[in-house]
Amino acid sequence: MTFTGRTAGGRPVEVECRGDRIDSIRDLPGTGEGLPFISAGFLDMQVNGFRGSDYSLPDLSPDHVRSIISYLAAAGTTQHVPTIVTSPENRIIRNLQVIADLVRGDADAAAAISGIHIEGPFISQEEGPRGAHDPAFVREPDPREFHEWQAAAGGLIRIVTVAPERPGAIPFIEMLAGMRVVPAIGHTGADPETIVRAVEAGARLSTHLGNGSFVTLPRLRNYIWEQLAEDRLTAGIICDGFHLPPSVVKVFHRAKGSDRMILVSDVALLGGLEPGIYKWGALDVQVYEDGHLGLPGKAILAGAAHLLDWDIPRFMDYTGASLEETIRLCTVNPARLLGLPPGFGRLREGSPANLALFHYHRERLTILQTVRAGKTVFQNGKG
Repeated sequence: MTFTGRTAGGRPVEVECRGDRIDSIRDLPGTGEGLPFISAGFLDMQVNGFRGSDYSLPDLSPDHVRSIISYLAAAGTTQHVPTIVTSPENRIIRNLQVIADLVRGDADAAAAISGIHIEGPFISQEEGPRGAHDPAFVREPDPREFHEWQAAAGGLIRIVTVAPERPGAIPFIEMLAGMRVVPAIGHTGADPETIVRAVEAGARLSTHLGNGSFVTLPRLRNYIWEQLAEDRLTAGIICDGFHLPPSVVKVFHRAKGSDRMILVSDVALLGGLEPGIYKWGALDVQVYEDGHLGLPGKAILAGAAHLLDWDIPRFMDYTGASLEETIRLCTVNPARLLGLPPGFGRLREGSPANLALFHYHRERLTILQTVRAGKTVFQNGKG
């Protein structure tokens, strides 16, 4: 298969794929004006669900997983990390098995899923840091439980989000790091000293930095500043225009730099649904007219409703970053953190044939075609 477009840096190219790899990239004459952009397909490292399917559902099925994969492809996302939130232990184990069984038996699902993220249940019990997680199932870090998860997942778990102030959290983080699982700090109310201890123990990621936090914080000594200043932590951020104000995104970018930031959607079960109040487990969650999700009557968000085709233009607008720089935040950077093979997330010869072809618009990217493992998995046809 051959694709013509211009790279995120504006260079007109012809990309030829053979099988599941990029075979050659040939420069074309001219400026490339009018051609669609072509980049590595996006890698979304935090996907809870979308349009009524969710990885934490009690009845998660292979069809739910396929539905999520399909919706993501329409947004240019070729790979993602399914994220299971705070739930009863037996449900987490069951859903891990559903995902792992599908990956073993379905080649496209195996190409689409780059690991699993467990976000909770080892998080803060306090309102604010706990976010929309069900307090009935929040609990202490438990190595035994993690080993049962990983066995059920067939080794697919790549990230676990932990509040480091929980009893036993620091040795738990050390254990994860020793097993080459990324320990992430999130949904925490920890003091700065505890954040430092978590990083020393091996924490490498801040889960949606700035969210899952108290509404009011000490102005100088708090867990957001400490994570922002820590160069050993990569910051995942939700840049949908609701989770973080533009000025905060700009400051985060200046502090972390493009190499230590990752764009995630954090998209959830109710994303893409009509406005209204819905049940999400034991919680009432509102889909607001402006598209965001939150707990009714509270200044607490409940996941996100938009995908990376929406978030990329906002990051560019808020920070002044180029398209080329921004694309790295949802291709190269998450691939590096997850320890994926060299070349993953890059548009170069020998890399996996995962591609997104799109036109840039300030409101949202218009995805024309999405290719995963050398096969077209979404075709717009509208140009």
